[in-house]
Amino acid sequence: MFVPLSHPPGEAQFDFGFATVRVGGVRRKAAFAVMALPYSDGFHVSVYPRECTETFQGAHVAAFSFFGAVPRRISYDNTSIAVAKIVGRDRELTREFLRLSSHHLFRHRFCNVGRGNEKGVVEGFIGYSRRNFMVPVPEASSFAELNATLERRCVEDLHRRLRGRPRTKAELLDEERSAMLPLPTETFEVRRVVHARANSLSLVRFDRNDYSVPTAFAHHELTVLGGVEEVRIACGDRLVACHPRCWDKEQVSFDPVHYLALLERKPGALDVARPLEAWQLPGCFPLLRRRLESELGHRGTREYIKVLRLMERASVRELTRAVRSALSIGATSSDAIALILFHHQERPVALFSLEGLPHLASYRIDPPDLSAYATLEGASA
Repeated sequence: MFVPLSHPPGEAQFDFGFATVRVGGVRRKAAFAVMALPYSDGFHVSVYPRECTETFQGAHVAAFSFFGAVPRRISYDNTSIAVAKIVGRDRELTREFLRLSSHHLFRHRFCNVGRGNEKGVVEGFIGYSRRNFMVPVPEASSFAELNATLERRCVEDLHRRLRGRPRTKAELLDEERSAMLPLPTETFEVRRVVHARANSLSLVRFDRNDYSVPTAFAHHELTVLGGVEEVRIACGDRLVACHPRCWDKEQVSFDPVHYLALLERKPGALDVARPLEAWQLPGCFPLLRRRLESELGHRGTREYIKVLRLMERASVRELTRAVRSALSIGATSSDAIALILFHHQERPVALFSLEGLPHLASYRIDPPDLSAYATLEGASA
C-alpha cells in the first residue's frame, strides 16, 4: 500500500538507467540519466558511455540548461558518485558532488538505503524513457548527436497534458520556474581530477586507459582532468597534453609529437616507434625524408625528425605548406623549412585606427596667452 504524495514546485529527482544503443556503428550498453520535476512532470534524458563522476555532472548541467533553471532540492539514491560513506542517517559526500551542489546552490536529499521507491517519479520516467526513447535501439554517429535527438524528444513531450492536470507540461514548467533557482552566471566545468605519475614510456593512466605526454615529463607527478569529451594533463599550472576521451578499457592514446624529441636522440627507432605507426602524413613528408637520406645518409633521418619537431609549434597543415614550398625550391634542411614556416606564420600588423573609439579621438589644446609675462618684463625694467 502506498500514500499519494504532494510534490511542491521546484524540486527534482535524479537517477541513472541502462539501455542498448548503437553509436558510431558499435552496439553497446550505455547509461542514460534522467532528471524529473514531479510538480510539472517535465523530465530530461541524456545518454553517456558509462555512469561516472563526469557523466553525473554533465547530466546535471544539461538538465539545468534544458529546464532553464536549477531545482531548489534534488533527491538521489545512495550512489557512490555522491556519497562516500553512510553513517546512520548521515551522509559523507564526495568532493566532486559538493563542488556541483555548491556551484548551483541546490539542496540534496538521499533516500534511505534500499528504498529507491522514495523517488518513484524518476524511477517511473526511467522505465518510460527506456520503452519510448530506447526502442528500437537508437542509432547515431556520436553521443552528442544521440543526446540532441533525445532532447528534442523531451521538448515534444512537454506538449502533453496528463490526465487530471489542467494544463500542459510546458505551461506547468513555466509556472514552476518561479520556484526554482536561476542558472549560475559562471560555467560549471564538468571534470574529475586525479593525480598520476607518468611512466618510462611517457604514459599516464586514467580510468583504465593510458594517455601520452611529452617525453620531458616522463617520471613526473602530473594532474589529470578527465571530462566527458577530452582528457587534459597538466604539470603544475602548465597544460602539457590533451587527448579525446577514450571510453573503452586497456587502450592507449598516443600523440606522435610527444615522442619526437626522444626520437631525435634515437633516430634508429623512427620506423618501429609504436606512437608513429598509425600516423598518416601528407605525401610531401616521405618525399622529404627520401631526399634528406639520399643527400645526408643516416644523418638525414635525424634532420627529418627535426622537421617533424616543428609540429611542436605549428599545425600539420602549416608545416605541410612549408615543406611543399621548401621542396619546390630545393631547400630541404630543417633550418630552411623552419624559416619558411615562420615566414608564413607572420601576420602583418594592422594600422591603428580610432574609428569607433570617440573617447580616444585627438583633442586640440589652444596655445597659452603669454602677454602677462611681457607685462612682468616691462615692470622689472
